[in-house]
Amino acid sequence: MRENIPVIRLRTKDGRKVVARDGVILCFFMRRSHKEVAPAVWRALQNYLRAIPPQSLNWYVSDDGDMVPLDDKGWEVIRKQILERPWGLEWLVDLSEDPGEAGGYHFNYDGRKLEDLIFTRDEGATSAVSFTFPTEYLLEHGPAHLRALALELARELPFSFGYASLAFVGHQGSWYAGRRELSDLLERYPGLDLYHLGDTSRIIGTRARGAYWLTFLGQPLLGELGGIERLRHELSFPGVSFHPLEGERLLLSLGEWPDAIDTAKEHHLPQYLALAHLLEPFLYEQHTNRFSVDRDIMRHWVRHLSRIVGET
Repeated sequence: MRENIPVIRLRTKDGRKVVARDGVILCFFMRRSHKEVAPAVWRALQNYLRAIPPQSLNWYVSDDGDMVPLDDKGWEVIRKQILERPWGLEWLVDLSEDPGEAGGYHFNYDGRKLEDLIFTRDEGATSAVSFTFPTEYLLEHGPAHLRALALELARELPFSFGYASLAFVGHQGSWYAGRRELSDLLERYPGLDLYHLGDTSRIIGTRARGAYWLTFLGQPLLGELGGIERLRHELSFPGVSFHPLEGERLLLSLGEWPDAIDTAKEHHLPQYLALAHLLEPFLYEQHTNRFSVDRDIMRHWVRHLSRIVGET
């Protein structure tokens, strides 16, 4: 329900800058090299641009790490970066609404040359892409619109795993400046995702990241879970829906609206807990010094849900 979505503005210590805010993230991980997924990623970006207000993306990060205005010249740089640049081990695209503060609209792509030795040593490396929206977009257009857009983007991408969730939205890693307050917010709202595309895409492989409002399951993960029929049996809860996609893939929706899962309120969300238990053997292991959502935090989240729904 819309009333279960908190308004969050996480600021720096001096209060001058918003480093993270409430929003929605849509993210896909693909166990494919950049050259295989680049055209699909470009088409998905065009679909995203058509869906959001004009001039929602205004800046990009150059190869030198500078924030540069995303004008016509900038868009040509981005097109060549995704579609034409033949060299390199990694293709990074970072587009945002605002150069400093956390805006609601962000596009990030991390493409990798998986056939290169440096990455084949790490069996978990993937190419990955994410799209974010401010909560206001969800409230204005409704969850059915966002679900349909997520499906439209998903059809373009050969994902092994993907998801859509309420999230702390901002420039990648910028929330670290407010990590103490963020820790308290994560404790209260385990349904809010904290993401870092680069960290996760280096190690997730074909495994899962967690149980989300919209969970996209590709191969081989869907097969390892027992396929669609087993999921229908295990997740036969009101409001749960299944949308099969081409290529033996699935969109699993856990309800009409996403939920921040406010632990200060009573909840009845057995579908989230059931999916979390099914996915737990297939969660990736994340070893990082960053403050991030990893397997341990996922298990903490499952314990939260267990308490909320009254399980022992």
